[in-house]
Amino acid sequence: MLTKEDNEMITQVGPGTPMGELFRRFWLPVMLSKEVPGADSTPVRLQILGESLIAFKDSDGKVGIIDAYCPHRGAPMFFGRNEECGIRCVYHGWKFDVDGKCVDLPNSPEGETYKDKVTIASYPAVEKAGMVWAYMGPKDKQPPLPAFDFMDMPAENTYVMKFVLKCNYLQGMEGDYDPSHAGYLHSTLDDNTSNQAVLVGQVGNTFEDPMPRYVDIEDTDAGLEMVSKSQLSNGQLVGLGHWMMPIFCTAGIAGPGIFSSNMRIPIDDENTMFFRFRWSFEPIPDYEIKEYKYGNYTHPELIPGTFLPIENMANDYKVDRVAQKNYSFTGIKNFPLPEIAMMEDQWGPIADRTQEHLLTSDEGIIRVRQRLIRTARRLMEGTEPTEPWAPEAYKVKTVRQFFPSDVPLDKAVAEVKSQRFTTRRPMIEMEAGG
Repeated sequence: MLTKEDNEMITQVGPGTPMGELFRRFWLPVMLSKEVPGADSTPVRLQILGESLIAFKDSDGKVGIIDAYCPHRGAPMFFGRNEECGIRCVYHGWKFDVDGKCVDLPNSPEGETYKDKVTIASYPAVEKAGMVWAYMGPKDKQPPLPAFDFMDMPAENTYVMKFVLKCNYLQGMEGDYDPSHAGYLHSTLDDNTSNQAVLVGQVGNTFEDPMPRYVDIEDTDAGLEMVSKSQLSNGQLVGLGHWMMPIFCTAGIAGPGIFSSNMRIPIDDENTMFFRFRWSFEPIPDYEIKEYKYGNYTHPELIPGTFLPIENMANDYKVDRVAQKNYSFTGIKNFPLPEIAMMEDQWGPIADRTQEHLLTSDEGIIRVRQRLIRTARRLMEGTEPTEPWAPEAYKVKTVRQFFPSDVPLDKAVAEVKSQRFTTRRPMIEMEAGG
């Protein structure tokens, strides 16, 4: 468990907070590219790390992210005119470019000289992998972009969906390195023979062991590397996953040759933006894309015009108690929804971690918290985080491999670790000797 003080430190992300300042040292995905689809597009409201912003594309197609309010008298820039390489406040005509520079100040006699002294808060932004990434920290501390394998892949090799979680980012993220929940939360009552998670993901035996455990956790230049073991009836399944500062998780394997990455960005202390991302070294097959878009199992269906799932806290995620009694462990359909139901109300939207009783299976959760708190404290003391400046350390992927029971565990761990940087490899090998 955490102390009250540490829990407040790790969950508060607004400007000036220790964790908020740490997050602002990293490039973060903040919206989908399709939310600002073209040049001179309609401005979009954006709330990130407790800051009210707007995003737009100028006449040259360059993304701008600026303060939501005009520095003149606080008029909302959302209603601004996006025209001729800048956005103009409709109240008095002040106009700003994507870098926050005032390019026109028409209502002042001193406009031509005074406009050079006026700026609006702005943040560097780039488009990568179907998302807009922003850096919200000090200009002199701006690092390179993380070198994820997927950053410059063709569009057909990636798929991303965004939705909102009604909870703090940390409880939204901790399930990704909780190895013992899958055998319960995502299971069915027929030994998983009809489990859609097995059928859709094509990764059999995933839920056979109700008590998988971490057998190796190591610090890396980007975060943590975690190796888990599941004991199967015909051998052992060893998996390698990663958590990378501050919110990037290599979350399992979505299907043959398809990797998952979960990114949960704080909107504020009690709301989170969840990017559910898929990528592959080859084009993602059409049948997978159809499942993501229309299958409503791997990706929740959203209320039209919003980023809120149809099954949500307000309707108890449409839990089916008959299905829970006879078929599924939770009675909640869709793969991520049972986790969301658990995340969004852990003692409320911000979990009170002073009440926890943690187990050895929670070692990954403990290590992530320790790394975040330690790094934030060092930043408070004047030591900048090193992780943003190690972009190549983010170029890793999930590995899962089957081994016969007689293979020594240390040999199996070494084998899966050797594949962390390789480009092409069967994702899961379920035959003995694989």
